[in-house]
Amino acid sequence: MATSTVEQRVYNFSAGPAVLPVSVLERIRDEMLCLPGAGCSLLEMSHRDKRFLEILHGAQAGLRELLSISDDYEVLFLQGGSRLQFSMIPVNFLRGSDAAAEYLLTGSWSKKAIDEAVKEGAANVAWDGKSSNYAALPQGGDYRVADDAAYLYYCSNETIQGVQFASEPDCPAGVPLVCDASSDFLCRPLDVAKYGVLYACAQKNAGPAGVTAVIIRKDLLSRGSDDLPGYLQYRNHAEADSEWNTPPTFAIYALGLVTEWLKEQGGLAAMESLNRRKSQLLYDCIDQFPEFYQGHAQADCRSLMNVTFRLPNDDLQAEFLARAADNELCNLKGHRSVGGIRASIYNAMPEAGVAALAELMRDFANQRA
Repeated sequence: MATSTVEQRVYNFSAGPAVLPVSVLERIRDEMLCLPGAGCSLLEMSHRDKRFLEILHGAQAGLRELLSISDDYEVLFLQGGSRLQFSMIPVNFLRGSDAAAEYLLTGSWSKKAIDEAVKEGAANVAWDGKSSNYAALPQGGDYRVADDAAYLYYCSNETIQGVQFASEPDCPAGVPLVCDASSDFLCRPLDVAKYGVLYACAQKNAGPAGVTAVIIRKDLLSRGSDDLPGYLQYRNHAEADSEWNTPPTFAIYALGLVTEWLKEQGGLAAMESLNRRKSQLLYDCIDQFPEFYQGHAQADCRSLMNVTFRLPNDDLQAEFLARAADNELCNLKGHRSVGGIRASIYNAMPEAGVAALAELMRDFANQRA
């Protein structure tokens, strides 16, 4: 008897594009050839079709419900991922301004954001984690942000280093807080009212590659100059209901299905509880064998989404990765810039997969330590 497609699936610890819920994938499969009632595939459907507009508005409503987003905010679906947002944010809020933007430099992705910001205006590094090799995050009082700063920018979860803010960093009243939440979006509840802009490319935790969700406070839409290139102007996308150009229709559809799945799981509070359990399984192994598994992040800023660690030498790391692959635990090799091991355990990673990795870690340490 042939093995079913689902049974062929491995535990995929990829950092992105990453694991998606099986039930979402099955629905996509079932609706791919012909979207119910549409007479064609979503991939063939006009973005102006009322059925797609229902999908788009449903995805927006799903995010609004999960995150309790008020009417003070627009929910936009854009393209270009975080790389485009690294530029769009300073283009809209810094270009031509006498104010400086402030950045918290906590790892690879916030560094890339700063590199783009300085092309548009004054962008200061308010705090730099270099001295800890980006294993720590700032505490209250570790940095100062001017009351007239253009904005304060931070990355809530550094995918490569595996450090995550437990809560929003201190930000003066009146200074917009801007967040790259790409790799921990929808992993826990957030108080959106604390943010000026919060964005996330979907492929880490909210859907497939191709769409970036941008949650932006409406009063900030006026800051972008009218002479900006059209796509770079947030106001254009808000006024056109995310259809200033042809949007990434399939990715929006899939993101909407993920929001439905999250609601079925009990919402973001239930998801946070599950994510804490999953991550603790791996951190317990690191703490049990501290000389063998050298965790990168300091204990008070360990990520719920990306667990990063090293073994004593490259040979052991290679052997560990080979053992993992033999056990269908895949895509655990760390980012090329830092090496080591990285287990990305996003919302859709089954708890059984994390438990299997934890078991391997214990067995391997007992055999090789």
